[in-house]
Amino acid sequence: MNDRLYSVEQVAERLGLHVRTIRNYVRDGRLHAVRIGKQYRISQSALEAFTGCPVPDPPGGAPGQRHTEVSSIVDVEGIDRATADRLTTLLTGMAAGPRSDGQRLRLETVFDADRSRMKVVVLGGLADTARLFDYMEAVLDQ
Repeated sequence: MNDRLYSVEQVAERLGLHVRTIRNYVRDGRLHAVRIGKQYRISQSALEAFTGCPVPDPPGGAPGQRHTEVSSIVDVEGIDRATADRLTTLLTGMAAGPRSDGQRLRLETVFDADRSRMKVVVLGGLADTARLFDYMEAVLDQ
């Protein structure tokens, strides 16, 4: 059996909803669940069908599986508005794309025209962050 089962409490926590709300969805038939003993269990496929998007594994993953995340702040000095806009567009598009590890790549950019400076804040997985920095370097070296 490859389909992971979640408790009502786990689903409520993952969706940011109250436990009663999830139970009501199950009772109304909006969210498919299996009753085991006195508790409901919701399969990953039922949860994905309900939300309309894939459900990532919880942080930390399975026991023994390692979770890594990079937090970076990049300062770029001597940058003009056009290059900053081009860089922001490229990085935002890359951050919105699909991830190899299922983690979301979070990105913020700030441009200070008076000082010709830009800050880029990146939070994400190791490989995706490294790839983002390679693209960033290519744009800045042009």
